Amino acid sequence: MAVTKNRNIYVCQNCGYESAKWYGRCPDCGEWNSMVEEIRQQVAAGKGGKRGAAPVGSSQPIQVAKLSEISSDDSERYRTGVEELDRVLGGGIVAGSVTLLSGDPGIGKSTLLLQICQYLNRELKILYVSGEESARQLKLRANRLGVMAEGLYLSATTDVESVLEAIRQLSPDMVMIDSIQTMNLSSLNSSAGSVTQIRESTQILIGVAKSQEIPIFIVGHVNKEGAIAGPKVLEHMVDAVLYFEGERHQNFRILRAVKNRYGSTNEIGVFEMASDGLRQVPNPSQMMLAGRPKGVSGTCVACVMEGTRPILAEVQALVAKSGFGTPRRQTTGFDYNRMALLLAVLEKRCGFFFGSLDAYVNVVGGLRLDEPAADLPVSLALVSNLLDKPIPDDVAAFGEVGLAGEIRSVSAIQQRVSEAYRLGFTTCIVPRHCLKLIDNKGMPNLNLLGVQNLSQAVSIL
Repeated sequence: MAVTKNRNIYVCQNCGYESAKWYGRCPDCGEWNSMVEEIRQQVAAGKGGKRGAAPVGSSQPIQVAKLSEISSDDSERYRTGVEELDRVLGGGIVAGSVTLLSGDPGIGKSTLLLQICQYLNRELKILYVSGEESARQLKLRANRLGVMAEGLYLSATTDVESVLEAIRQLSPDMVMIDSIQTMNLSSLNSSAGSVTQIRESTQILIGVAKSQEIPIFIVGHVNKEGAIAGPKVLEHMVDAVLYFEGERHQNFRILRAVKNRYGSTNEIGVFEMASDGLRQVPNPSQMMLAGRPKGVSGTCVACVMEGTRPILAEVQALVAKSGFGTPRRQTTGFDYNRMALLLAVLEKRCGFFFGSLDAYVNVVGGLRLDEPAADLPVSLALVSNLLDKPIPDDVAAFGEVGLAGEIRSVSAIQQRVSEAYRLGFTTCIVPRHCLKLIDNKGMPNLNLLGVQNLSQAVSIL
């Protein structure tokens, strides 16, 4: 007969590393003071059997099917009524998928889920489980957002078994869990929010989603480093991971997919936080350029591709005399090491001296420019402020800068030029190699300036 024993282990709350003894610093991820003691049940071996061996015949037979016999109809997607969210998800919510929605506290995760319930409730029965708010608080939030959904069922519980029982009774078409850090299994001795509770609770919910074809949205908190609180394996378990980005003091929010098994991870959705909830921003370029100063040095317009969508953003640069022995470098929305590289290229290849000057680069609107096409506008903004010579207001630039000072070609050049021209930018500084790829039909006033190296681009100013 098997005997159940309890043993104490220490689990890292950052990466899930397990150890029989306590460490001040996790040996795996290096996080300090993250080892927490947990009690784990262990089944000892009975007489004549191996420890942990399953009884013969207890497992269910595996269902096997030919690949050609499996249905591949991609039309089974639920539209959320929010085009920006559908874009990020790859066209809608896939039946049986598990989506993890994460972001900073108060950024709008619960607000977004309640708002899509207003549209999905027309055809679907939705179960919304909240472990952070009571049913009355959820009702007050729904009234503020104008959500009047008759088929929306609310439950304020933190017990996973109770959630499973509610799913069996209601048979909902969609389930929303807010948040996974508050869920717990009574069979586990660890506290809610621990690595073990998060991992096991998520595994049970995934099993329900896959077996019953019920899409599940899971809200996840982030830690102080900006990563999802809990084990990293949580991101590998789910089908899609969405991040809500944005500054607390700004009204604009960016929804980005870092993992998506049913669509692209390059698409983003842009929202604006208002008093009545989140509003879609169908034209992010116009939003990013709102309030752009005229006739001021150190500003240049860049065009980056977020998936299939071109977005124009204003790049600002400030160069000033340093008051210290070592000049200061600071970036917001742009890679710090990339700016240091561009400063070195400007000094070596173009003869502009930044060695004793502070340099600051800022991308307006909270957008982060990660692709190489932003090299040229950042370089032009730095030179413009150094020379105190404004760049014309109708000029946009995009191109990659190499270590030899050459301007290399970028992808999707036609979409970038078309978007810039649509918003009133009649002059575009582009790599010379890309000129033959641009069709300027329908753009009569477009002036394309092809440059081969950084010195040519700076001479245009």
